Amino acid sequence: MLIDLAVIAAYLLGMIALGWWGMRRTQNKSDYLVAGRRLGPLMYAGTMAAVVLGGASTVGGIGLGYTYGISGAWLVVAIGVGILVLHLFFAKRISRLRVYTVSEMLDLRYGGNSRLISGLVMWGYTFMLIVPSTLAFSTIFSGLFGLPRVAAIIIGGSIVVLYSTMGGMWSVTMTDMAQFAIKTVGLVMTLTPVAIWSAGGFSGMRESLDPAYFSPTNIGGETILTYFVIYSLGLLIGQDIWQRVFTGRDDRVAKAGGLGAGVYCLVYGVCGALIGTAAAVMFPNLANPDDSFTLMVEATLPVGLAGLVIAAALSAVMSTASGALIACSAVTSTDLWPQVRRLFGRGPSTGARDGDEVAANRIFTLVLGVASICVALAVDNVVAALTLAYNILVGGLLVAILGGLVWRRGTRAGALASMLAGSVAVIVTMALTGLLANEPVYVGLGTALVVYVVVSLMTEPTAPAVLDLWQRRLRGQEAPEHEAPTEAATAGTETPSPAQPEAERTN
Repeated sequence: MLIDLAVIAAYLLGMIALGWWGMRRTQNKSDYLVAGRRLGPLMYAGTMAAVVLGGASTVGGIGLGYTYGISGAWLVVAIGVGILVLHLFFAKRISRLRVYTVSEMLDLRYGGNSRLISGLVMWGYTFMLIVPSTLAFSTIFSGLFGLPRVAAIIIGGSIVVLYSTMGGMWSVTMTDMAQFAIKTVGLVMTLTPVAIWSAGGFSGMRESLDPAYFSPTNIGGETILTYFVIYSLGLLIGQDIWQRVFTGRDDRVAKAGGLGAGVYCLVYGVCGALIGTAAAVMFPNLANPDDSFTLMVEATLPVGLAGLVIAAALSAVMSTASGALIACSAVTSTDLWPQVRRLFGRGPSTGARDGDEVAANRIFTLVLGVASICVALAVDNVVAALTLAYNILVGGLLVAILGGLVWRRGTRAGALASMLAGSVAVIVTMALTGLLANEPVYVGLGTALVVYVVVSLMTEPTAPAVLDLWQRRLRGQEAPEHEAPTEAATAGTETPSPAQPEAERTN
């Protein structure tokens, strides 16, 4: 136990050290929010995979495997498919826009200012992503070391808040790369084969378990479809995901790195389901399927190696929490805070120095991080709140965002009406059918689509000047005002920051 604790302590200290390194590298807002838009394909793939494969994908995915067998992989497979679709069809255009938030994209595409509505929805979604990840620390620490729930949440959450606040996206990127490596070695390459072997191999598992455990559809067709609607579509428009797309050096890096991350997610999902299936052989009739992860680690791995796998689980939780925290900070500073300033008649700040912008973003990150820890301490289960956030995100924003990318005739009035109608439809349907029902997201999507098309066709087309600027940005021919023109150069070119050493211009 002492050796395992030492391994975990070394991992946590390493995360703080990487946070310090990221802080020294962060010179301006672009560095803090999107890592200076300088990541190459390897770092891009690692950080993209790390942010989507969190506690739900790891501990939760193994728990689904324990309950449903190989069919439990569908949750993570849906996440992987979402990443693949995003990078096959949309990432190139998203990367060329050179924005910081999804709401900025909506303003650029439709003209005017729609950030209050879209920003509030995105803020709720990103904040609610932080809370369950912070809660997961109690599951891991308490299950293995008997650490009190409050202490586990405060320790784990504080480390994430510390390194995220210090260096922003550079710190998150470097910690994500370390976490990606640890997850690969600890869970994919170590725990998966050891768990299968300990359960008697595939033949032994088939002899011990009901044949349904090896049916791809054991979890239920409706559940599988809902996973794809909520998670695959949600990943297409989530601020935490888009913010990682913005970190790519160019659109080709985003596409290549994202496809690699998507394939990795598919492998990860299968591995989690197999670990859970093996646990069902070794530990039948568990009251809580999520306990299967900690039980498998304790029963199958030697001292030291068990600590590495526990660190892998912590990596999964931390990568999602830190990614969501930076995304929430970006939405707050870029979309919502300027609206608050206008409300009090102060208008947008101009001429802000790089150091002032970084300091302001650090304050937002720190405050949001502390708030998420407090919320995690106050609640035991945020599944309903997280489901509400995802349903409103997909039902309220998906049509307006993807419609803007693929349909030229879409208008700002259509987008705003779609966001409002879809969100209201989701909330009303959830009130009628229950917070965890499958119907709300479908009702919201259908309502949003109809309203978007009808209102867009009934209103004046988007101004040609707005569409012209939009098309130039999509082609990478015009840089936003807050960046140098060279940053919007076409694929394959790069202007390194003066603070970027020669050796660090690649992966």
